[in-house]
Amino acid sequence: MPLALVCTVATAAVLAAGVRYEELAAEALQKNPSLLAAQKAVQAAKLRPSQVSSLPDPMVSVASNSVKYPVPGAGLGREVIANIGVMASQTMPAPGKLKLRGDLAYKEAEVELAEFRAVEIEVLSRLKQAYVRLGYTQAARRVLVKNRELLNQLLRVTEARYTVGKAAQQDLFKAQTQLSLLEARLLRLEQEGRAAQAEIGSLVARTFADEAADEPRFVAFTDTIDELARAADEYSPVLAKARKTVQKTEVAVNLARKDYYPDYTLSAGYFNMGTMAPMYMLRADVTVPLFYARKQRPAVAEAVETSRMSRRTYEAADQAVRLTIQDEFLAASTASKLLALYSNTVIPQAGLALESSLASYETGAVDFLSVLTNFNAVLEFEVNYAEELRNLHVAMVRIDAATGRLQRP
Repeated sequence: MPLALVCTVATAAVLAAGVRYEELAAEALQKNPSLLAAQKAVQAAKLRPSQVSSLPDPMVSVASNSVKYPVPGAGLGREVIANIGVMASQTMPAPGKLKLRGDLAYKEAEVELAEFRAVEIEVLSRLKQAYVRLGYTQAARRVLVKNRELLNQLLRVTEARYTVGKAAQQDLFKAQTQLSLLEARLLRLEQEGRAAQAEIGSLVARTFADEAADEPRFVAFTDTIDELARAADEYSPVLAKARKTVQKTEVAVNLARKDYYPDYTLSAGYFNMGTMAPMYMLRADVTVPLFYARKQRPAVAEAVETSRMSRRTYEAADQAVRLTIQDEFLAASTASKLLALYSNTVIPQAGLALESSLASYETGAVDFLSVLTNFNAVLEFEVNYAEELRNLHVAMVRIDAATGRLQRP
């Protein structure tokens, strides 16, 4: 009974038809709760600058001074102090305060926008990684199923040889054990696939089950570490948010210093005196920052420390982004080299060794253990190839997320 072996590289096969990542990304951008919440936060923040940079609402007062009786108008026209009048007042913050408040609210809106972009990239990154993992489980399962069929064929040959006394019973047990191990690996892959589908479903806010993804394909990784660092400086949402936070705290320092300057309230009024000449009133009230040592000075110090903290936070974020880029760059570079090694050398050579041992086994030139060893080698190399494809794509997704290059589809 001849045995045929076709050693295939996972990515060279036709991709399984499934939902495209771009379709899922479009769903996530429209339905993901975290993304929608961040979007609403941006919309709310954009409405604050005009509010805080406007003057306080003016106050209008109606007053009556009565004489002899506690009734409005009592003594009007007869007593000098009796009158009925109206008064308007307007509080005026110290010059520059309103503009700084508006600038601060505008910077807070920019921080919220950067946070929205960071959430967007985080959602797309998680979605793409889950999509890659789902595609990997499909590719690995295809490899295992192909090798299970080959192992079943080998088992039938071994049974035939055992029947005529040319194979030992332990060879049958070894083949059956290997089949059981393959089934166990298929079950683990099934669990990984379900987990990936569950994560995709949570990100697109719907049930996602029993749906396929495109299997990962080899993509040349050509970026340099310097190019990635420059991209992160320009596009990273984490660094953008940290920079905007630094700018916001600098404005907050200037606003805190403005609180040393007093606010004032201007008031004007008209009073009807009855038959006597009307009375007019102008008034100016000025706040005196008398307790500046307990209020304004600590407020400025707090704002300064917050600004320094934001700068240190930016430095920490910059270091974290660079570390992430370096780690994922090494992971992607290593995976790319291993993929080339597996596809060009290891898998073809292991396939030839297995084919040779199969042919020799049929003639009795080699024992079953040699065939099984070569079979396991081919299986592991093909599964490892699929794993390295997954590692390459996951590393590239994380690099794009860290550098901010992960764009909307």
